[in-house]
Formats: sequence, C-alpha cells, structure tokens
Amino acid sequence: MPIGIEKLGVKTSLSFEESLSHQPDVVMMLRVQRERMTENRLGSEREYAANWSLADQRLASLKKDCLILHPGPMNRGLEISSEAADDPRAAILEQVANGVSVRMAVLYQVLAGGDA
Repeated sequence: MPIGIEKLGVKTSLSFEESLSHQPDVVMMLRVQRERMTENRLGSEREYAANWSLADQRLASLKKDCLILHPGPMNRGLEISSEAADDPRAAILEQVANGVSVRMAVLYQVLAGGDA
C-alpha cells in the first residue's frame, strides 16, 4: 500500500476477515499473476487462497446485496471461488466488458490527439 494512504481518509487492514466484518457494499477482488507467486512475495498459492480468496465462509458473510467485482481474468480457486464468481451478486462480466470500452475510449483519445 502507498505510504501515507491513511491521510486520504482510507482505512486499511491486513485482515480480509476484519475488512469483511464491516459489511461492505462492494468487494473488489484482485487478479493474482501466478507467475509472480514464484517470487514468494505472496506466499504459496495455498497460503494466498487461505488468506485472501473470496470463498465459502467469506462469501456467506457478505450482505445479500453486496456487489462482487473482479477485473478478470479470474484464477478460480486462487483469488475467487467458482461459487463467488458465479454468485448472483457478481458483476464481473459487466465490469470486464466496461473495462474494455473504457480502454478503447482512452486509446482513441490518445491516438486521435484528443485533449487530456
């Protein structure tokens, strides 16, 4: 995390359970690049999943209307379970589709010489 992020009014935690205990409106999962798992910064895949995967009890603890997001592509079973990815609260496919549109618009502006 960036140094001083708390100055922006952001609350941080190193515990997924603690963060979920605040009953968030949205849970945004991150994509893990498996090739970086070998660098041992994140521990083993098993350790990462145990600490950070949205699965089982964590999924069950979410509010009924909590939105589940993930930028894709997903590593099912690592950062998110199939149950969470396919849950009715997941808006992952829409998020991925919108991300493509946004990137296309930004590239168009850059290549067409549009204003920043």
